[in-house]
Amino acid sequence: TLGAMFLSYPAHNLWIAARVSLNAYWTKLPAPDEVIDTLMQLLIKSRSQGILSLEDTEKKITIGYLKRTLSLLVDNYKAEEIRDILNTEMYYFKQRRIQQERLVRHAAKLAPAFGVAGSVIGLISMLSGIGDPEVIVKAIPVALTSTLYGIVLANFILIPIAENLHAKTQGELLLQKLITDGVIAIFHEQ
Repeated sequence: TLGAMFLSYPAHNLWIAARVSLNAYWTKLPAPDEVIDTLMQLLIKSRSQGILSLEDTEKKITIGYLKRTLSLLVDNYKAEEIRDILNTEMYYFKQRRIQQERLVRHAAKLAPAFGVAGSVIGLISMLSGIGDPEVIVKAIPVALTSTLYGIVLANFILIPIAENLHAKTQGELLLQKLITDGVIAIFHEQ
């Protein structure tokens, strides 16, 4: 399966998909309530001290997407420009994640097929010793375990990783949309 993946995709893409998959499990998204509270504090600060006062706050924020949106706000972009830039960034973020998810799903499709190929190899070995029961007994485990490995790899590891990537991407896109709308609201002083 791994060999077929290296034939299907550049090694760099496989490395990125592995890193993104690990990050999807190890990094925690901020809660929407936390993002809303941060946006409300930023709105209050911008109303009382002006939008340029957000430049100091920008350095303290740990959410990367919010930092970038605040830098657009502080750099005096218009609301339409900010929305266009952020929507474009969200679109390309989504496309990159779809590519990585597709890569993992492709591996999940390949694994059972290679398990069946292993079973066929085991059956060939078994048939070559048709007159010798000892050869048949040794070949049966190879034939059965390779199929098991392919199915387990696909359904227990790869498909759950792809589903986690999908769920994490949807959560991140929701937060990005929330931040985009919040920064536009700050711009309009709503």
